[in-house]
Amino acid sequence: MNRRSVTIAAAAAIVLSLTSVAGVRGQASSAPRPPMAEEVFKNIQVLKGIPVDQFLGAMGVIAAATARGCSECHRQDGPADWTRYADDTPMKQVTRQMLLMTQEINRTHFGGRQVITCYSCHRGMHRPKVTPSLVALYSAPPDEPDDIVDPAPGAPPADQIFDTYLAAIGGAVRIAALTSFTGRGTYQAYDEDAVPLEVYARAPNERLSVWHTSFGDYAMGYNGREGWIAASQAERPVPVEFLTGQELDGRRLEAELTFPTRIKQALTAVRVGFPASINDRDAQVVQGTTAGGTLVTLYFDMETGLLTRLMRYTDSPVGRIVTQYDYEDYRPVGGVRIPFKWTRTWLDGRSVFQLTEVQPNVIIPPARFARPAP
Repeated sequence: MNRRSVTIAAAAAIVLSLTSVAGVRGQASSAPRPPMAEEVFKNIQVLKGIPVDQFLGAMGVIAAATARGCSECHRQDGPADWTRYADDTPMKQVTRQMLLMTQEINRTHFGGRQVITCYSCHRGMHRPKVTPSLVALYSAPPDEPDDIVDPAPGAPPADQIFDTYLAAIGGAVRIAALTSFTGRGTYQAYDEDAVPLEVYARAPNERLSVWHTSFGDYAMGYNGREGWIAASQAERPVPVEFLTGQELDGRRLEAELTFPTRIKQALTAVRVGFPASINDRDAQVVQGTTAGGTLVTLYFDMETGLLTRLMRYTDSPVGRIVTQYDYEDYRPVGGVRIPFKWTRTWLDGRSVFQLTEVQPNVIIPPARFARPAP
């Protein structure tokens, strides 16, 4: 999707109103209470009592399910005029009714469990199909992994797969000796040109990525307690979006895997599934749940032992959000092989991070990972 038509699909329905729901479960944090959606945006008629990041995540689910861009659901003068997103439109009014309908179906027929969502019927189409598709019926089914991995009989233990991975990137002693690094490279999103990228990481779980665009700087960070996305308000509806619940929990895991000495302790209820194919290469599949309740699937190349993909699933009031990272171009840094390239794919698009130079074990001031001002 074009970046200007879907600035962020999570903002595609910024002030679309939904029903009140309980907040998504997640890890506790000592950070100040994040603002609720109705405290930041105008005309929130139904989706109240959830943090801004969960609200924007819900908007991403709706946009992805219906293949709609921001301007298709919202009346606005331009990409940066977020105030116009509060205006009512016929499409927003219908969407409110549809969301009330799905909640009623789930409450009446599934005991309140989230079984029916926007995606159940729309599946990336503006209007749900009524007539069965013979093409889809007789074509090969898409090779998409299920959310839940079934244990595979005879599969190697997860700890054995983790040990192979740790050995492949350098071994426990060398990993423990890598305490920090900084990197430079490029960031590329949507159909735009690549822009300069800076990465800062410090063990055990602090990580910050900053990229510089013509519209201003973007930052994605986690400091061991708090996570955030920051950008100029011309590009995002809020200048700093603090992460909560499972999204914060998932960002913590991503930061911890930068220095994966405790990968065996990162997940519980771990199971090894049937092998999968990632870019035409066989991969071992390990799935588990983080302490905050986030479902995570890891894929390890069966030949090299390296981690090639991470998928995490976040609950939202309107459906499950999936985020995927693909890792490649492993190179040694301070005796430890780390991916110099990773691709982040989520409901709102795809971004490619490419490092060109990395400096290991440098002193990074604590202020670099400080919580940004709202």
